[in-house]
Amino acid sequence: MNLKHFAGALALGTMMVMPLAAQAQEEETAVIGVSIPAATHGWAGGMNFHAQATIEALEERYENLDFVLSTASDPGQQVSDIEDMMATRNIDALVVLPFESEPLTGPVQRVKEEGKWVTVVDRGLSQENIEDLYVAGDNPGFGRVAGEYFVENMPDGGNIVVLRGIPTTIDNERVEAFEAAIEGSGIEVLGMEHGNWNRDDSFEVMQDFLSRYPEIDAVWASDDDMAVGALEAIAQAGREDEMWVLGGAGMKEMIQRVMDGDEQVPANVTYPPAMIGTAIELTALNFVSDVPVSGEFIIGSVLITQDNAEQYYFPDSPF
Repeated sequence: MNLKHFAGALALGTMMVMPLAAQAQEEETAVIGVSIPAATHGWAGGMNFHAQATIEALEERYENLDFVLSTASDPGQQVSDIEDMMATRNIDALVVLPFESEPLTGPVQRVKEEGKWVTVVDRGLSQENIEDLYVAGDNPGFGRVAGEYFVENMPDGGNIVVLRGIPTTIDNERVEAFEAAIEGSGIEVLGMEHGNWNRDDSFEVMQDFLSRYPEIDAVWASDDDMAVGALEAIAQAGREDEMWVLGGAGMKEMIQRVMDGDEQVPANVTYPPAMIGTAIELTALNFVSDVPVSGEFIIGSVLITQDNAEQYYFPDSPF
């Protein structure tokens, strides 16, 4: 069963799970491991917040569920965390958002070969069909929506620079869709470098772009943390009036600027960090209900402009 619509899936889950709650509490405890990157940037901070909140809510609701949450600052640590979960906790399921795709593919495959349920979130593995469930934003859609915005707002073409994320399958999907959307538009990509979804790295990359290219009309930062770094570099160079910046993921500070009609930040594209909570909840359904949840669950990307920005502004959010 492919899960394409969140509301429908949760509605079904609620109908099935509520009558089974008492029964589930009498069953043997299932241990679910959750392995995610540490809060090295804003989106990851929001993801960590939603992961912890979801785990706390599920543990309170179901006595037969136990969770092991680990956060890793690099791929090597994440591999060690997962191996430790298997060796010391004998987890029944793994929810993993890979720090990077390639280094995590083998370790996650070994978890699957041990007969455990595997849910992969956001950054896909470098080999297909390992996981039971894949939960992510619409990464090709994310790139396509951004590219279409550039084409619409640069009808005569122009010069842009691009900041990519960490080398992963989702970054490839975003960039490929973006390039396809702007093809034939007269928009020239002067430079494209990895900002690693990091403000400091993106600040340095943007400084390099600014020193190399005297004429830049716009920037696709492809992430709000990278957009913050790029904007700071632009401000320090005194070139704010020369270019606008499109980030993505809905950081509240960026949505505020869109709401205020800031010409330098005219729009944004959604990619919610709360998807980790969705992945954990859907994985938990395997142990508290008979709801089928294998397949893909894709959350669409939406263009945020001044007209609809208020719908996506959450001032109390950590991101």
